[in-house]
Amino acid sequence: MENLGELIRTLRKKQKLTQQALAEQYGMSRSTISGIENSSISEIGLRKVEAILNGFGYELTAVPRQSTRPTLDSLKKVNFHG
Repeated sequence: MENLGELIRTLRKKQKLTQQALAEQYGMSRSTISGIENSSISEIGLRKVEAILNGFGYELTAVPRQSTRPTLDSLKKVNFHG
């Protein structure tokens, strides 16, 4: 959620919007917007975040996480003996 908050802050500032203006646009409090941007809010509904992102022309999507450890299949594809 940290990167998401940073993205929303960046997009808001590019549009020269205050946190209060963004909050009013989506029926939220300024402290909610601040919490999203600073990743300090304990729970935030996905619909709220999705609405904000859609307003900036972005789409909320889920992608598989890259594993930090290789899988057996990925190791089989590596040519260790050149």
